[in-house]
Amino acid sequence: MNIRPVAFDHPDAVKLNDEVQAEYHERYGDGGDATVLEPSDFRRPRGVYLIAYDELDRPVATGGWRSQDDDGEGHEDGDAELKRMFVIREMRGRGLARRMLTALEEDARAAGRVRMVLETGTEQPEAIALYTSSGYAPCTKFGYYREYENSRCYAKPLGL
Repeated sequence: MNIRPVAFDHPDAVKLNDEVQAEYHERYGDGGDATVLEPSDFRRPRGVYLIAYDELDRPVATGGWRSQDDDGEGHEDGDAELKRMFVIREMRGRGLARRMLTALEEDARAAGRVRMVLETGTEQPEAIALYTSSGYAPCTKFGYYREYENSRCYAKPLGL
């Protein structure tokens, strides 16, 4: 696998984002994740967007982080918010999500962020298992879905 940074509006990123939105629709029965994301959210030094490519240079996994600070919606100064973690179905179960998560944590730490945070939902038990097994613990709910019953928020100190 080759993990490399791309723009959030890169054609491969758009393709995988469409796939993750379709999966959110399958799992939650709505129109997908309504969180507003801008390409500028994922530009260094305030964030990054990564895609993993297979040996044939096909995009197979994605993930990004964006800087967040105290905003009255549950974020804290120094947060890096994880967004759009996704692995295409035929590549699941091979450790790609864990590799992507590690790469994103390392990048956020190098950018001076002190805590990685994420929001997921109860219909994504695989995601919850990945995050909790990677040292994430429940935290104060934040962001767009903080009032939703099936929303779950997690955090992990990034340390230095």
